Amino acid sequence: MENKSHALLAGVFTLVLLIIAILLGLWFNRDRVQWVPYEIATKLSVPGLNPQAAVRYRGLDVGRVDKIIFDPAAPGQILIRISIKPDTPVTQSTYATLGYQGVTGIAYVQLDDDGTKPVRIASSKNQVARIELRPSLFDELQTRGLAILEQTEALTKRFNTLLDPQNQKAMLAAFDHVSSAATAIEAIPAQLQPTLDKLPALSAQAQKTLASISVLSNNASALTGNLNLMTTQLQAPGGPLQTFTTSAERLGSVANQFELDVVPLAHDAQSTLRNLNRTIDGFNQRPQSILFGSPKVVPGPGEEGFGVQK
Repeated sequence: MENKSHALLAGVFTLVLLIIAILLGLWFNRDRVQWVPYEIATKLSVPGLNPQAAVRYRGLDVGRVDKIIFDPAAPGQILIRISIKPDTPVTQSTYATLGYQGVTGIAYVQLDDDGTKPVRIASSKNQVARIELRPSLFDELQTRGLAILEQTEALTKRFNTLLDPQNQKAMLAAFDHVSSAATAIEAIPAQLQPTLDKLPALSAQAQKTLASISVLSNNASALTGNLNLMTTQLQAPGGPLQTFTTSAERLGSVANQFELDVVPLAHDAQSTLRNLNRTIDGFNQRPQSILFGSPKVVPGPGEEGFGVQK
């Protein structure tokens, strides 16, 4: 009986130690981080994203995905509940995208910030803040891939239209024209060869012409210098131009003096000659007037004594 009681005590003691070890392990491995809850609402697809997936802020692990559910208030909308560290700088301009690890296709939540609204947002279990989910690179590639496929299809249709038999004939005709033009261009050098042969002689003549033009330019420069010198000498004080101007002024003064002095004398001489001519005419007509004097002039009409009979 004593052996059985000792074995029972040993078994109970072992179980108690095992339970204590398990509790201590759980206690030491418990999560002491006070996670902050956030919520991501989106109508985009989230392929490869599962609960317990990593949440990273610019490549650093800052949390995990708690659960993924459908939004009961908005049909077609997905709610992603995440928990992140309290020191993570989540602001009003923070947004989320889906990233993928290598070629495995396992998705994770990538947080980033464009810096447009650097204001921290608070979140709690009673009032969970939401973060915007933007299209990931895969979504953009998918969207742009569809657009590229549509453009490729349109390009294929145009290419098929370009390869229509009529267009093929037109292109072959265009190639024939290009070939004819190339043949004509090949004949141009042979036609230009005589002209090219004359170019050395033309170049020599052109050099001679340039030399003549240079000599003419030098002569023109010398002539211009002489003309400038002559103009300077003419315009210099006491020069010919000033002397001519002074002489012209003196000649004008002499002419004015001549007009003032000689013209009255000429007028008096003219009056004297007129009286002398009148006296000579009267002497020729009445020589006796020298002895008897001039006859009495008969008064005319309107004069005193006109019409009186004597």
